[in-house]
Amino acid sequence: MQTKIVVYSSAWCGFCRAAKQLLQSKNLAFEEILLDKQPELRQQVMQRSGQRTVPQIWIGETHVGGYTDLLALETSGGLADLLTPG
Repeated sequence: MQTKIVVYSSAWCGFCRAAKQLLQSKNLAFEEILLDKQPELRQQVMQRSGQRTVPQIWIGETHVGGYTDLLALETSGGLADLLTPG
């Protein structure tokens, strides 16, 4: 079973689209939460992540960061490690 992936994003964000495309290209299921019309939730995500930008990506309880962080994780082989339960 795959570790849960959550992507907090915005409809207008190119980096969000790129992150989702990367995950889809790996056939990884993820939950997308759009923050466009949810200022309270956006504030919570900012506080939890320490970041003001989208996307913000969590794999399980691990905060990955944004798209460039996800890409670096994939390039280094670390993404597969995060997806392996245990």
